[in-house]
Amino acid sequence: MSTVTTPDGTTLFYIDWGPRDSQPIFFHHGWPLSYEDWDNQLLYFLSKGYRVIAHDRRGHGRSSQPSSGHEMDTYVTDLNVLTDALDLQGAVHIGHSTGGGEVVHYVAQAKPGRVAKAVIANAVPPVMVKKESNPEGTPIEAFDELRAALSANRAQFYIDIPAGPFYGYNRPGAEVSQGLIDRWWTQGMMGAANAHYECIKAFSETDFTEDLKKIEVPVLVMHGTDDQIVPYEDSAPKSVELLKNGTLKSYEGYPHGMLSVHPDELNPEILAFVKA
Repeated sequence: MSTVTTPDGTTLFYIDWGPRDSQPIFFHHGWPLSYEDWDNQLLYFLSKGYRVIAHDRRGHGRSSQPSSGHEMDTYVTDLNVLTDALDLQGAVHIGHSTGGGEVVHYVAQAKPGRVAKAVIANAVPPVMVKKESNPEGTPIEAFDELRAALSANRAQFYIDIPAGPFYGYNRPGAEVSQGLIDRWWTQGMMGAANAHYECIKAFSETDFTEDLKKIEVPVLVMHGTDDQIVPYEDSAPKSVELLKNGTLKSYEGYPHGMLSVHPDELNPEILAFVKA
């Protein structure tokens, strides 16, 4: 196992595949998953000659399960430890959902030369929760319901999400993959309940507005219009407006987990952006 240890003693698991002299692509997973959610993309970009890297966020996957640090500032502190250890230069950072927020928070403060481009897909920025500055946001009660369901029966909750809104399997005519549902559940149950519980606040209440404004590198913003987890209208168009060099790609009718449902279409589009 490849690991690094953070200043507070947390062990972060990561994978680092491919030629060390190739451009690195770093993948950031969503809640409550692990690097394995990127299986398809990791293999695809590895086959194209890239160096692919992904980690399990603290409290997720194979990383250790500390009692604290389950918020964006610490997530990025952890990332700095890892990217410094690997001495990544000119990397492309790609994040899905919560991982997209992590990418934005990291790239906005990354050391010079570390980042060449970024991709955020169905991502949580600028901010999810409804508040005075974000009246179109999702009411806090929706996130309270997530916390309650996780506390009551996490195992069942982690079946209901992928079997329903995450992949759009609750839509009429959806082609359901039991394998994706099972993979989602397995990844989720590997992680720590406390980390997942606290991460709900991190992904729903963190305001990334100022981070988006600071980013200088090109950013591809990808989002499905039928995202039932991170509503399209309150995310992607607003993020692009705040970015200095952002490009919006919308996907009609695609769900939150579109990178797993439609990889054959989306992977080449990401590749084209990386190569441009």
